[in-house]
Amino acid sequence: MKRICVFCGSNAGTNPLYRAAAERLGRLLAARGIELVYGAGNVGLMGIIADACLDAGGTVIGIIPEALMGKEVAGRAVDHRALTRIEVVNSMHTRKARMAELADGFIALPGGFGTFEEFCEILTWGQLGFHVKPMGLLNVNGFYDPLLAMFDRAVADGFLRPQNRAMALADSKIESLLAQMESYRAEPVSKWLKEEKQL
Repeated sequence: MKRICVFCGSNAGTNPLYRAAAERLGRLLAARGIELVYGAGNVGLMGIIADACLDAGGTVIGIIPEALMGKEVAGRAVDHRALTRIEVVNSMHTRKARMAELADGFIALPGGFGTFEEFCEILTWGQLGFHVKPMGLLNVNGFYDPLLAMFDRAVADGFLRPQNRAMALADSKIESLLAQMESYRAEPVSKWLKEEKQL
């Protein structure tokens, strides 16, 4: 993997473990020569991971819709240094498509609705065979335990194939998650479950 797209909160969260994980991931990507692709903001975990990657000599590519330029203060890390590259696009849909195009894999740190939506959309694209890239949840402090349980419930209740569920990699440790992503091979499985005959 040469580039990883990271989805994460535009807030930092209340637990310092989230900030520490973002900093560590940013530094580790730089150390491994993996470029960071993210939403270009300088706020919350977004700014923290970008700063950490830049501080460690890494490459950071930011993609942001023009409408969010004022809100997320694009193009600068927290200490006002320019990102390696920034692309301003015309919509959130274009932002997500461009990040997906650039990245070789995806990681979600803790976050809110936007983070959940971005990760679930990229999972759906993988499920539909639009890409075969690895997708992982960095499950800091058990943050994603409820979401993983929801995925399992979807399997148990017949809405999701186990093979598709397995596409959502997860680990509490960054190195272990990256190892899973490196060895990931997409399994060609239809998303559609066999329809039961209705009586």
